Amino acid sequence: MLTCSHRPPCPGCPRFGEPGIAAGAYTALESLARTHGLRGVPVVSGATTGFRLRARLAIRGRLGAPRLGMFELGTHRVVHIPNCVVQHPLINRVAAVVRRALVDADIAPYAETVHRGLARYLQVVVERSSDSAQVVIVGNSPTVEPFAECFELIRDRLGDDLQSLWYNVQCERTNTILGREFTRWCGPPSVVERFGGAAVHYPPGAFGQNNLDIAERIVHHVREQVPAGARVAEFYAGVGAIGLSVLSRVAHLRMNEVSLHSLQGLALGLDALAPVERDKIEVIAGSAGTLASAALDADVVIADPPRKGLDRELLEHLVADPPARFVYVSCGLDSFLADTARLTASGAMRLSELRVFNLMPYTEHVETVACFERA
Repeated sequence: MLTCSHRPPCPGCPRFGEPGIAAGAYTALESLARTHGLRGVPVVSGATTGFRLRARLAIRGRLGAPRLGMFELGTHRVVHIPNCVVQHPLINRVAAVVRRALVDADIAPYAETVHRGLARYLQVVVERSSDSAQVVIVGNSPTVEPFAECFELIRDRLGDDLQSLWYNVQCERTNTILGREFTRWCGPPSVVERFGGAAVHYPPGAFGQNNLDIAERIVHHVREQVPAGARVAEFYAGVGAIGLSVLSRVAHLRMNEVSLHSLQGLALGLDALAPVERDKIEVIAGSAGTLASAALDADVVIADPPRKGLDRELLEHLVADPPARFVYVSCGLDSFLADTARLTASGAMRLSELRVFNLMPYTEHVETVACFERA
């Protein structure tokens, strides 16, 4: 039987030990499928331990005794989680090394109440191909200099387990974890992953999924929805995990993204392509809503929006001028249900396929991939 020594009070896995997706989410999606004449909702699941390859841990406590982990619900008290069973073992190792380095270098953890202390957060991303970790320390200092001794200890002690080491400046009184400025201490500029296609680059400030086994299955499923030779428009493209992975199938690909860090990662991915592949791609930077016209003339539109769902202007464009196929990758169930109702209300589009991915086991989260066809 699976057990966790950190529960309670760690809130990270509210459904710890329960199989599949949350019952309420499954019921809602089953009801949606029946409404649109679909037979059931396939659920794709994977590993239930060691699957988390990306983690952000708060650093709190006192000088000489830092705690690295997650906040208790409704508080800024950190639950120290050195033996988390859902994190990749390397993340636990990195956290232990960082904790020891903070102690040995006399780095004080951050305290919200007085806005003092240096070490605020730790971000760790495991690169699968090298089995090494991109490590980011978020600090309450405008420069990396106060962390110099600590960073050298981390580099020496992690050795080949270290992919790269970064400092991120966050000096504001805020609950936002990352600041805008990154300083690279050592290592390459990005973590590199592949999802059945071209290399995908993740700088430390870019969004990435933590469960790459399931993320790869999502990408494969989306790729199956793209006919060979199609003209594709992708909104909320991020660093290109989906777009670069379907590139070999398409005649032309427009990629839209607004985040500067994600655009940096996308640029690294494009630079690594052969010229014949690079020439297929048009990058359109800005918000999906203001650039909804990028969907014009596309045979297939792909969207992977944040939890709030599709930008209103993009949704209205899809309703008014539906593409032959729209592939919607959703991480917010409520917004997905609302967007689906709007997309199909006029009868111009129909929901033709629905699949669910258990991207974050033991949580209420559900990742949905829906295919809509022009009626």
